[in-house]
Amino acid sequence: MAEPRIAVAVVTMGNRPDDVDALLRSVAAQDLAPVRIVVVGNGCPLPEFAERLGLPGEVTPIELDENLGCPGGRNAALARLREFGDVDVVVELDDDGLLVDVDVLRRVRDLYAADDRLGIVGFRIADEHGETQQRHVPRIGGSDPLRGGYVTGFLGGGHALRMSMLAETGDWPGEFFFAHEETDLAWRAADAGWRILYAPQLLLQHPRTSPARHAIYYRVNARNRVWLTRRRLPLALIPVHLGVWVLLTVVRNRSSPAGLRAWFGGFLEGLREPAGERRPMRWRTVWRLCRLGRPPVI
Repeated sequence: MAEPRIAVAVVTMGNRPDDVDALLRSVAAQDLAPVRIVVVGNGCPLPEFAERLGLPGEVTPIELDENLGCPGGRNAALARLREFGDVDVVVELDDDGLLVDVDVLRRVRDLYAADDRLGIVGFRIADEHGETQQRHVPRIGGSDPLRGGYVTGFLGGGHALRMSMLAETGDWPGEFFFAHEETDLAWRAADAGWRILYAPQLLLQHPRTSPARHAIYYRVNARNRVWLTRRRLPLALIPVHLGVWVLLTVVRNRSSPAGLRAWFGGFLEGLREPAGERRPMRWRTVWRLCRLGRPPVI
């Protein structure tokens, strides 16, 4: 295909203005300028980034009346990019991330230009010391964060999505608000025959964090896991997946009774509440995920 046109999308809640400034400056420093930059204020007003930072081109602000969560905010950015009609690939970045290298967007363009079935590219996430947390490596076990290749999932903090893939698979699951939205999208992409590439040469510097820093983490994590399985897995695999994760959660959080109570409350909520459209993956997709090293029950 012709060289794909790259856009950048950032979602912020307005509580990290200095980080957003630094991120946008790192975008402006890229040796390939994006055709669009969209910044979503998730329930917050936005300043005039382009004027204040002297960015090339126009930064399109989108101010949402309420916080729609990570997937909802990203969906708002995707909707605006579709209105422009001149974007082939969108790079979505956490608002406290930073592009250290100046060739990230050019490398993204080249990866997509070389493979017309490449749907998702996941970046490597590393802190200011260059260390990558194991939970940020899209493989099971103690995998080397510098080993790239085709995988079954990707990291929400830094990634690229092909717009034509999204037209086929659908956008982010907005009702998830936070947690497991990447897996829902990745499984839909894999089931539609798109490839997911982990490209560690694409670095997003990001502060070392714990997902449990969010007050809603335990409840929403459990609720969304149940929703994920109800939406995307063949019936026979649903109890297997949930059983594995109940066991893992109890082992990992046995020293946090409050966390376990919140988790099991969310688990029951996921069973009671509607999960959304059920579109389970095909068994050949299950086998493909297994061959890539991560069966969809882990």
